[in-house]
Amino acid sequence: MPSSKPMNPNRQFDLIAFDWDGTLFDSTAIITRCIQLAVVDVGGRLPSDKDAAYVIGLGLMQALAHAAPDVPVDKYPELGARYKHHYLAHQDDLSLFDGVLPMLADMKARNHVLTVATGKSRRGLDEALKASALQGLFDGSRTADETAGKPHPLMLQELMREFGVAPERVLMVGDTTHDLQMALNAGCPSVGVSYGAHEPETFTQLNPRFVAHSVADLHAWFLAHA
Repeated sequence: MPSSKPMNPNRQFDLIAFDWDGTLFDSTAIITRCIQLAVVDVGGRLPSDKDAAYVIGLGLMQALAHAAPDVPVDKYPELGARYKHHYLAHQDDLSLFDGVLPMLADMKARNHVLTVATGKSRRGLDEALKASALQGLFDGSRTADETAGKPHPLMLQELMREFGVAPERVLMVGDTTHDLQMALNAGCPSVGVSYGAHEPETFTQLNPRFVAHSVADLHAWFLAHA
């Protein structure tokens, strides 16, 4: 078990775990549309924007199954393939939210351990890291396909073990209730961001320390409280 002794007693959190899509990467609208197109491609009923956005952050198959309850299980592989087809066609349209790079650089300079905990696949995350010039900023990462999908706490638990950090010294940052519930399940505090997939009103019952309404808002909170 990780020691509960802080790595640095002058700060509140030693390890910060970020969700990817909708938190660091401006991809919510494109992912929502790709989910909708994939469901229709295999004969399913078009999911609403709200239903398609709700599943962002879950593992791919878990997300598509939830978004397309009328699609039979034997079509899930085809459904996943169609989603990947549409996503790959648009991945060059994706970008980091304004302000993400300076925010991460500041937290790195303060010697926080920076990590990613995402519903993306390992291959997808590695490709995104290369494309967004973020290589070297993150100390570690976990993806849904190599651990367990959110809100299961395994991603955070493995990161805590890897870096020897106790739950109360880990902060999870995400744009969905899946992220904040994962933090609760792991015994970690969280911060929500309102500019991603889920409405911030849904965060209240999950007790985040703060809800940021922009990257600048998040950056300022980090500097004052993290």
